[in-house]
Amino acid sequence: MVGMTRGEKLFTVLNYGFFIILIAVMIYPFWYMVMASVSDSSLIAKGGLFLVPVGFSVDSYKAVFQNVSILSGFKVTIISTVAATLIGTFFTATTAYAISKKRLRGQRVFSFLILFTMLFSGGLIPNYLLIKQLHLIDSYWALILPGAVGAWNIFVMQSFFKGLPEELEEAAKIDGANDLTVFFRIVLPLSKAVLATVSLFIAVWFWNDFFSSVIYMSSKEMWQLQMVLKDLISNTSAAVQQAGIDISYQGEINEFTLKMASIIVSSLPILIVYPFLQKHFVKGALIGSVKG
Repeated sequence: MVGMTRGEKLFTVLNYGFFIILIAVMIYPFWYMVMASVSDSSLIAKGGLFLVPVGFSVDSYKAVFQNVSILSGFKVTIISTVAATLIGTFFTATTAYAISKKRLRGQRVFSFLILFTMLFSGGLIPNYLLIKQLHLIDSYWALILPGAVGAWNIFVMQSFFKGLPEELEEAAKIDGANDLTVFFRIVLPLSKAVLATVSLFIAVWFWNDFFSSVIYMSSKEMWQLQMVLKDLISNTSAAVQQAGIDISYQGEINEFTLKMASIIVSSLPILIVYPFLQKHFVKGALIGSVKG
């Protein structure tokens, strides 16, 4: 703070203090769940603020991994998330690249139609009837296809593609490359940041999705993980009895610790993936915000 006026020093101190408090407020709920999930169920019933575990027990995590429904939910969610991320990212990139080129006939019309879907939708009942007519009810495709490609992600990628130097493409075409060669061998390798950003957006959306299970799935075996958790949290006792959990654990855990452990287990995969994409994600999220 050398060379700063008294007012600037005060502002800096208050600024740091505000953001430290804000970070603590955002982190503590997750920290609370972690501490509660590994606490002794007999001691946690007393309540309080959990900065450290009250006792120590991993029985709730053992119960979670014995829960047949959660394991099934993990399988369904992983398959649908991975498939939707790959399919969604590919078709988002190809669509965005096409409409980023002014030489595309009807480019403005296509852009308007995509924007229109961002503002208006057919509604819940037409979407359900469409999926039913396509015979996709109770299938992975019902979870994957409806939300794989989004207008917002298309426009994010379009903005990035417009910023790429046209000279690169022109030089490649002089050497005999066609549009597909330019896209796959030049454009995509230069688009790692925006691809990582859009992939993470899609993956997080599908990982947290539970409404698709409510609408399109009549069988519990096809429920996504978040739907299983919703059922577990809203009706824990019945869910524990129906989940195939060893009865020996039921006396050592309570509903609260089981809920906390379930939420932590469901959050871990995205938390593990994010650090590997953070570098590209931050760069991609700033696309179009600063020029020069």
